Amino acid sequence: MKKILRFTASWCNPCKMLAANLQEVNTDVSIEVVDIDSSPDIATEYRIRSVPTLVMLKEDKEIKRLIGNKSTKELREWIEND
Repeated sequence: MKKILRFTASWCNPCKMLAANLQEVNTDVSIEVVDIDSSPDIATEYRIRSVPTLVMLKEDKEIKRLIGNKSTKELREWIEND
């Protein structure tokens, strides 16, 4: 089962734009939001250096990541093509 970790921060404007774009993408992949300020240990575990960052997991193993704000088209393609 795949899931996406969306690393974000409340002060990050690109993170807010990415969140809005993700809402427009219809997917059955669950998306878990991780605030890097509230959960620094998780951010460290996944070596997050900038936000927004998406990390796709399959059976709890990272299979790919995407850094920065992306369009709905780019997000859809990234989610569907693994």
